[in-house]
Amino acid sequence: MRPVVLFCRAPYFFTFVVMKIGILEETREPQDNRVPLTPSQCAILKEENPDIEVYVQSSKHRCYTDDEYRYHGVELKEELDDCDVLLGVKEVKPQLLMAGKTYFIFSHTIKKQPANQHLLHTVLEKKIRLIDWETLTDDKYKRLIAFGRWAGIVGGYHAIRMIGLKSGDFRIKQMSECHNFAEAQNEFAKVKLPKVKIVLTGTGRVSKGAAFLLDLLGIKKVSAYNFCYNEFDSAVYTQLASGDMYFREGFEKFNADDYHAHPEAYQSNFYPFTKSADVMINGIYWDDRIPVFFNAAQMKEKDFRIGIISDISCDIAPHSSVPSTLKPSTIHDPYYGYDAQTGQIIPPFSPGSIDIMAIDNLPNELPRDASEDFGNIFMSRILPELTRPGSKILYKATIAYDGKLNDPYLYLNDYATGH
Repeated sequence: MRPVVLFCRAPYFFTFVVMKIGILEETREPQDNRVPLTPSQCAILKEENPDIEVYVQSSKHRCYTDDEYRYHGVELKEELDDCDVLLGVKEVKPQLLMAGKTYFIFSHTIKKQPANQHLLHTVLEKKIRLIDWETLTDDKYKRLIAFGRWAGIVGGYHAIRMIGLKSGDFRIKQMSECHNFAEAQNEFAKVKLPKVKIVLTGTGRVSKGAAFLLDLLGIKKVSAYNFCYNEFDSAVYTQLASGDMYFREGFEKFNADDYHAHPEAYQSNFYPFTKSADVMINGIYWDDRIPVFFNAAQMKEKDFRIGIISDISCDIAPHSSVPSTLKPSTIHDPYYGYDAQTGQIIPPFSPGSIDIMAIDNLPNELPRDASEDFGNIFMSRILPELTRPGSKILYKATIAYDGKLNDPYLYLNDYATGH
């Protein structure tokens, strides 16, 4: 068998005659039910790569059962301590991290998230190579692998479901009640949309997923200008790019490069949509440098029209683009109402309420579909990098190795060490 070379950073190479890949049991609470590789993908990976072995840690919480993995010839293990590369979805509890291993997970550390400071400290202490799914990017720093499209699809579906619950015109299952997306599409026949106007923010992977859902339902897409200044005989939506939502004084045209370099210099151009939209689906990436869409005072205005907000971005106030997203909701309790006059949470669909969906793990509602997409991307885009010495993609995504932070992540030093 040919040696398998896993790249970290010269001169740190790890060579295996056989690479052993382990799929972790998800331990973060609440437990995630998605997987990085489905049972059939594990079988294909093994068949096409005889120098790679795949093992799966037993779990009662996955969307795919242990028996489904066994059926596809994948060996189940209670412990993965003899594996070289470990694949997971969410963060691993620090006490469960194994020294000297390579982990692929969403670590949620690159923004210095307080909850995961101990995780990164332990990674360094145990000389773990940490590769974050979020930081796997191409030459233009576009993400290569994510669950975002399914977050958008589910978030778009929630917006439609909320329209039915608020209006009383129809009632459809929640996607989490469906076996997969094919079953969820059977619910579309029940949808009887009133003349609503839906504004969708963003043009990235999340927003494209939401737009895909709206298009499947046959909702007409219109320009931002027509949306603001016209009424329609049927449900419509518009999708806003950054140039539709933000402007800079003194700039005649929106400059994307300048916006990304200096978002704090821009102002929100969203105000007209608060007067013309009934429903908002928020799918943008946001941080504190970016202007908010509107503030709590503007939500009190009599002509503030938006009555439903499906906040896929789920940034929590006061550090949020939407001031009414006061807390995350959950798959089991997906909606809450917001009283614009008091700024308080009230029961959803109460008289006069602005109704909010802010689930922060939306792909878990369709975990089999989301996992299949994710695994396909892993096998086509990421797996080849594992056997490519000098992989720039893996180098850029490696947060830590051999007890130290990688160069692109040296800014995390005070966070990781606690100094």
